[in-house]
Amino acid sequence: QVKLVESGGGLVQPGGSLRLSCAASGFSFTFNKYWMNWVRQAPGKGLEWVSRIDTRSGYAHYLDSVRGRFTISRDNVQNTLYLQMNNLKPEDTAVYYCARGKIGGGPGEYDYRGQGTQVTVSS
Repeated sequence: QVKLVESGGGLVQPGGSLRLSCAASGFSFTFNKYWMNWVRQAPGKGLEWVSRIDTRSGYAHYLDSVRGRFTISRDNVQNTLYLQMNNLKPEDTAVYYCARGKIGGGPGEYDYRGQGTQVTVSS
């Protein structure tokens, strides 16, 4: 049974940093090529893709507004996904989810998503 559990959210001042983690179980990052994603949902808005990483190669993509501030990474031994967020802005406030991309699916197609972790950026 696939399970994704996020942690690491919290309240931080503008310019601060947080590191999110997503512990994955029920599958192996290296058994297949997976795109693991971070997506977020701000209050009153729809789901927004933030970043993704190829679990085998480590190749990553980023939303333009977070490029240079956020870094996605993974630990294939621990089967854990990370998102290092620096220079946080109030507009980064959202619930952050990790989501597994469907094998053979297109952008935005996920087959599993975690329960989310709240990130609030405020002074």
